[in-house]
Amino acid sequence: MSVSDVVEIAPVIAGAVLALWALKLLFGLVRYVRADRMLRAGVRQAFVIRRRWKRLARLAGLTVTDRTPTFMDSLTTKDGKTPKPRVRTPRILVTADHYGVVVRAECLPKVGLDEYQRAAPYLADAWRCTRVSVLPNGPGQVLIRGVRVDPLSAPTDHVPTGEEPAEVGVWDMGLDEYAEPVSVGLDGVPGATVAGLPGYGKTSLINKLICDMAPSPAVQIAVADGKVSQAHEGDYADVIGRLFAFVGDDLADANALFKKLVQLRKDRSASIRGVLGATNMWSMGPSEGWPLVVLVIDEAHTYFRDYKGSDAATKKLAALAAENQRLVEDLVKKGRSVGMLVILATQKSTGDAIPTFIRDVCPVGLSFAQKTAEAAVAALGDDIRNWPDANPTTLQSPVYRGVASMAIQGRPGYTRIRTPFVQPEDAAWVSEATAHLTQDPAELLAALVGPADLEKEEVEPADDTSTATAAA
Repeated sequence: MSVSDVVEIAPVIAGAVLALWALKLLFGLVRYVRADRMLRAGVRQAFVIRRRWKRLARLAGLTVTDRTPTFMDSLTTKDGKTPKPRVRTPRILVTADHYGVVVRAECLPKVGLDEYQRAAPYLADAWRCTRVSVLPNGPGQVLIRGVRVDPLSAPTDHVPTGEEPAEVGVWDMGLDEYAEPVSVGLDGVPGATVAGLPGYGKTSLINKLICDMAPSPAVQIAVADGKVSQAHEGDYADVIGRLFAFVGDDLADANALFKKLVQLRKDRSASIRGVLGATNMWSMGPSEGWPLVVLVIDEAHTYFRDYKGSDAATKKLAALAAENQRLVEDLVKKGRSVGMLVILATQKSTGDAIPTFIRDVCPVGLSFAQKTAEAAVAALGDDIRNWPDANPTTLQSPVYRGVASMAIQGRPGYTRIRTPFVQPEDAAWVSEATAHLTQDPAELLAALVGPADLEKEEVEPADDTSTATAAA
């Protein structure tokens, strides 16, 4: 190609580049105009971060001085002079959202994850963020999350879609303090505990789980609610159509339900290899014929309390409570592989509310606001003392209704989560629309293997000496 040809096409190339730049600018302008107030603020924040990044990176110690001359420097430098060293600044890609910005930044020699994490407080101040987190984002990159608006202080609603979830074995909890979604995989979870003061979000969290799972025929749910006597009186009245079983505060009724579920656990254990061809239901996932069975025990202390007294009525209650402990222990310790999950909710998950031989084998535990350090330790473990910012005793303000603390696998320490609220009318229509999916899992199992093949013997005590001690 001759010089004249280059001169002729140069305006065309320049025009194409200018057109692309104008198109990009127009797209950004349209996005900004159509955005709501929160997103516009994020877009403006992202623009300022991009514009000031080179100077801020140098001030925060996130640049590298490169003294090695480039090839062009070696050609243009004369008289043996050493070319000026170059200051290398990490490249960044900034994305705005309603809560703040997400910045993907490259690493340089001597500017890696540790350096970014040390600079996080300075970045938060410069970007006018309430907090900034830095996490690895693959080889040679970090992910910087800056939140302008605290996600924990803004209540959120969850509107169920009524559509079958893509994954039954995932519990979507809400958003963490960096507005990132938090979820828990249920495939390795036999039990979960939810603690916190009344009115701070325990039942709402469980209702959200029920509403999300209700459209799936691969989930069947039972509830024991110790706050009420009848289903229409309590927090689960709106979802009663999607429950295959419900009991109130009567210990004998709860005992009968727990016995039934333990028998189901035994029958599933005996038949799982023949029906599923495996010893672990989660190797293939729940199905309509072999659904995940979720037992919710709300106000769990109602069914486990230690009754004192020598009269006949008190002795009967004490015997029922001791047997309830044994039965629920069986479900928590032996139900995971056959697809059974127990969720226990109470105000204080101390040993007198949820026996420690049950509570301590539940791998998932979270707590909404608590009044005492003792209650926080009972719910989350002694290590919560080392994380004062996440301690649930700091969540007593009305601003933090619906905020819980929990340990998340793969993250250090404890994380605070904003759990969304489900309006009663939304829960009601989801329950009504999915009520036809409600089936008794014992009947489903009988249809698979035949009732003659199921175990008929009485439920045996759980294999744990601590239960016998507690009952005594």
